[in-house]
Amino acid sequence: MPREIFCGKTDIGLKRSNNEDVFVTSPELGFCLAADGMGGAAAGDLASKIFADTAIEVFTDATDRSEEEIVCRVKKTFYFANKRMLEHVAQKPNHKGMGCTAELLAFSEDGFIIGHVGDSRTYRFRKGQLEQLTQDHTLVQEQVEQGLIPPDTVRNHPFRNIILRAVGQDSELALDLLRGKLLPGDLFLLNSDGLTDMIQDDQIREVLTTDVDIHRKVDELIESAKAAGGLDNITVVLVAIT
Repeated sequence: MPREIFCGKTDIGLKRSNNEDVFVTSPELGFCLAADGMGGAAAGDLASKIFADTAIEVFTDATDRSEEEIVCRVKKTFYFANKRMLEHVAQKPNHKGMGCTAELLAFSEDGFIIGHVGDSRTYRFRKGQLEQLTQDHTLVQEQVEQGLIPPDTVRNHPFRNIILRAVGQDSELALDLLRGKLLPGDLFLLNSDGLTDMIQDDQIREVLTTDVDIHRKVDELIESAKAAGGLDNITVVLVAIT
């Protein structure tokens, strides 16, 4: 059975006054996550914390590691967290607008399941190739898919930060679910957009290719984003499959 080695880190970056990102790495519960809070004064940091706390609660005592069971727990995490955020806003209207983007990677007996909402991302680095597994839920990505704008304009597009889906924004949450098999040597990356808004995929690939342990790779990715400007909070989670 594959074994996972987890490492994660979050950094406030160079321009923000607070960190609204949260990450969890839990080898004992078989999952990790990265959540990026939205809303600023409207409790974005609380939204990402609600998501993280909900995941820990849902995955605690998960003895059944079948794919069906893990898919169920991933769905529960997103739907319960969404419900809790909406209930919180109903009690505290001044927090209207709070929410988070979220990546949740969980492991079944012989595979992986990803839950994804928003513009945080999950990548897989396999045999020297970096693949973005998730698709950004943003206005500009939708326009790319419709052929309205070319892909190479996304990074500098004035509307690149308009998010179309987030946890805590709507009673009907549209969740992307991905699943697949694991291979020894696979390396998964979960990150907030504070990383990928600052550095290109080629730079990420270069760091992941280096012959250092995953803790050093996490540090190098964050430092690269800060060297490029560090305009947002930066969260990086790596999982190595051995």
